[in-house]
Amino acid sequence: MTEDRKKSRPMALVLGATGGIGSAMAKKLIERGYAVLALHRNATATARDNPAIDWVQGDAMNRQDVLRAAQGADLIVHAVNPPGYRNWRQLVLPMIDNTIAAARAVGASILMPGTIYNFGPDAFPVLREDSPQHPVTVKGRIRVELEKRLEAASGDGVRVIIVRAGDFFGPGAGNNWFAQVVVKAGKPLAFVTSPGKTGVGHQWAYLPDVAETMMQLVERADRLPLFARFHLDGFYDVDGMQLAASIRRVTGKPDLKVKRFPWPLVRLASPFVPLFRELAEMRYLWREPLRMSNVRLVEVLGAEPQTPIDLAVAQTLSGLGCLDAGTGDRAPSLSAQAIG
Repeated sequence: MTEDRKKSRPMALVLGATGGIGSAMAKKLIERGYAVLALHRNATATARDNPAIDWVQGDAMNRQDVLRAAQGADLIVHAVNPPGYRNWRQLVLPMIDNTIAAARAVGASILMPGTIYNFGPDAFPVLREDSPQHPVTVKGRIRVELEKRLEAASGDGVRVIIVRAGDFFGPGAGNNWFAQVVVKAGKPLAFVTSPGKTGVGHQWAYLPDVAETMMQLVERADRLPLFARFHLDGFYDVDGMQLAASIRRVTGKPDLKVKRFPWPLVRLASPFVPLFRELAEMRYLWREPLRMSNVRLVEVLGAEPQTPIDLAVAQTLSGLGCLDAGTGDRAPSLSAQAIG
């Protein structure tokens, strides 16, 4: 990237730009006129797939790589996480420390998607930004420590915006419950799988809406405290069956079977399969109703960006290759309805 380009428009460094939220955020930043850089361990190959981003060779675990990539950045989007729930102990905190160091060095703000792992059942059923954080999992304790480090950095003048949301879904995002459990990516649907219990509400978040929300907060950063946290309402599946009902409508299959996720099998296999052990640890989030209050967000933005659920599901299924030939002609399209 040339010096002229750096000076002509704001610049953002996106860590985790090939992931769901990182990719959605990179697109949103480009739409808003930002120059976007992304750190990747195989930058040359990745650049061929997305030339709109300036890809920089490097690793988020290497502080010097992050510092080098952050030169000239106004914003660092920290959207990088270990894939498949693995190696959180070894990776999560060193990566946020590198981001904080880079933000301090170049005077950039930090924008990060948060999770609900910070909270234990004692904070349910309504989660607010200042609800007590008594996590019951290893990942939850790590996320609490991560946010403490960000809050400490804000005390040194680093601006931090954290946006917590429910389980992600969206076009092109494969590393989430929707794409890996609820549906099977790459094939028309013969059934859907529900990880929760019937009657238990669950919160979902459509990635383009999350990115738009984050972008609007960045644009209002000068009106926010240095350490700002917000919750999204997203799509609240009030009884655990509304997401499946939307999938039925979008696919035109009103009798599409809903199967239960095999939690007992996951628990039995968890001593032998690391991924199953991590999944079993998170089961509490599917057993009890919880909902995130977006009152604080609405006070700042006026309204939360929310795409109608059938439109969001149609775009997600299309992006995952789960619609039968011709179904896309019947499904809602982005051109038919504006994202609010």
